[in-house]
This record gives sequence, C-alpha cells and structure tokens, in this order.
Amino acid sequence: MSTPPPPETSLSPTSPPSSSNFASPVSPTAVTNLTSPTSPTNQSSSSLSTQQSSLTAPAPPTATSTNGATTSNMLPPPPKGLPPGLVVVLVVGIALGALMVLIGVGIYMVWCRRNRELAQNNYGGPSSPPPQGPEGSPGMALGFSKSSFTHEELALATKGFSDANLIGQGGFGYVHKGVLPNGKVVAVKQLKAGSGQGDREFCAEVEIISRVHHRHLVSLVGYCIIGERRMLVYEFVPNNTLKFHLHGNGGAVMSWRSRMRIALGAAKGLAYLHEDCHPKIIHRDIKAANILLDESFEAKVADFGLAKFYLDIDSHISTRVMGTFGYVAPEYACTGKLTEKSDVFSFGVVLLEMITGRYPVDRTQDEYVVDWVCINFYPF
Repeated sequence: MSTPPPPETSLSPTSPPSSSNFASPVSPTAVTNLTSPTSPTNQSSSSLSTQQSSLTAPAPPTATSTNGATTSNMLPPPPKGLPPGLVVVLVVGIALGALMVLIGVGIYMVWCRRNRELAQNNYGGPSSPPPQGPEGSPGMALGFSKSSFTHEELALATKGFSDANLIGQGGFGYVHKGVLPNGKVVAVKQLKAGSGQGDREFCAEVEIISRVHHRHLVSLVGYCIIGERRMLVYEFVPNNTLKFHLHGNGGAVMSWRSRMRIALGAAKGLAYLHEDCHPKIIHRDIKAANILLDESFEAKVADFGLAKFYLDIDSHISTRVMGTFGYVAPEYACTGKLTEKSDVFSFGVVLLEMITGRYPVDRTQDEYVVDWVCINFYPF
C-alpha cells in the first residue's frame, strides 16, 4: 500500500523567512554596523566593566583548623612577659636612680644644717646683746681700732649734746654732730632710753652694720652703752638727706645728673646687702630720709635698726610688719612675709619720688604716689 504524499506547505508571501530554515543574506547596513568603530557609550561601559573586574580582589586566604573548620584571620599573639635580661637592667637602673636621689637629698640637708649653724654662730640674732667690756661698754669684739666710747668722750665731742649740734631727730631719738679728739667728724645717734624697741634696734645695728663695708653704706665708727643709754657713732655725711633735697630744701632743684647718681649709688648699696652679704640683709626701711648724701651727691644708705638677716634657704621671713607708711610693700603689709623684694618695692617708691617730686603719700588728697602714677600714666 502506498503512502500518500505529505501535504504541501504554503508560505505566505508576507511572512518573513525563518532563520532556522535558511540563512538570510546579510544586508549592507548590517555589514556597516559590524565594521564600524565602537561608540563612546560602548567604550565607557566596557571600561567600567574592566574597572569593576580589576577592583574585584580575590578573597583573602582563610586559616583552616585541623578539623577542617574555617576561622577568621588572626595576628600571632604577643609574647608573654619581658626577657629576663631586660628585667634585670630595669631593676638595677631604678635602684641606682633611687640611691642617687637619696644621696642628693642627704647632701642638701647637711648643707642646709651647716649654713644655719654658721649663721647662728657668726651672726647671731638682732636680739642678742653685744659683748660687754669694761664700764658696761662693748669692747673690741667687733674688730674696730676704737669701737667703744665713754659717755664723757661723746659729750665732749658734741659739746654736751647741744642743740647747736643737733642735725636730726625722729622716733628713734636724736642725732648730733661731733668731732673726736683726732679730728674725725662723726654723727652720734642717741636711742630712746628704756625702750625695748630701742634696744632691739641698737643690737640690730651693731650686729649688722659692723659687718658690712661698702662705699654706698654708712659705716659705723663705734658705740657706747652706759646704763640704759644706747649711742651709735657713725661717719658724718655732710650733705643732709635725699628727702631734704627733694622736699625741704626750698632752694635749688637737683639736676637730673645728680638724681641719676643718687639712684645708682643707692641701688649699688642695696644690691650689696641682698647679693654680696651671706646671709642676706634686708633693710626693711628704705626711704628718702635714710639715704644720706655727700658733697658730690653720692648716696649712702643708713639706719639699719630694722634690718633682718635672710638665709638663702628660706623662702621668706615671717615677722611683724615694720617700716614707713607709703614705702612698705603691699604683700609684706598684708601677710607679714618678708623677702628682699620688699626692699626693692620701697626703692621703687624712692625712684618715683625722685622723678615726680611728690611725697610717697599726699596727705592733702590721701593719695599714694604709686596710685597717682598708675592713674595718670597707665589709665588702662
């Protein structure tokens, strides 16, 4: 039996030919598109894909344990403890350092103790009485060729302490001009009798001024003790005081050259007390009335009745506030803690007094010269 032939399949003229059955010819447009260069859009997309592929880093290696489990990355653990040799070096270094510190502290304490003993043995204190000689007078203990005088000698030198020879007075007593038998002109200061303050000032001056020698400090010639009377004999400085020439002269005004010479001389005398004396000496009463002048207007610091010794190892001296109103440093007046800076402040007031010609305290207006300068020259 014959198989009937398959039916013919008719193709619609409008339907496109199937690509699976036959290959269609390539159109010229397609050839052109295939051979044309890549567009910018295609370039950018291709470059981005290249960058993404390059940025994709391979996964870091993981550590695998012996049982096959995967763990995260871990640094090796730090070594436990220090090497024995380094520990020994550290211990020895610390021990040596501590030993050196202890030795240094011990040396410093011994040095401080010896300084205190030296100061007490050599300088004593202002309250210790001077050595007594015959007739109740201090003898030759201070090393002067003639350090003691009798009352009769001083009365003869000052013509019986006459008013004609009176050259100064104050809370301490009176000062008379005198001439010794050898022709030396002196100034004799009589301290008030029966006063504890006078005795302390007398001892302070004997202990301090007898040991200082400087061209800008008044020198002590001698002294006398008769009963309750206390007298000090100084070199005579003929041109009165700085206070007299600033406020009480009533005549010629000092030139700036003379003022500069006076300021420089007083500063040198004060620096000698603070820097060259051991222990240091704090004057405590620097003022214009205690700066004496010679014929050439060379300054000499006088009146050491309130002076104090000051050791280098001390930060300050706690003492009763003493001095002259208007010259006392405010921190000393408020706390009673005395240092050499207190003298420096008082000297600064003296300089303002010399520059402005004003009193340290203007009692008519109740105004300090320090405040007046600050208000008028430093308003801000």
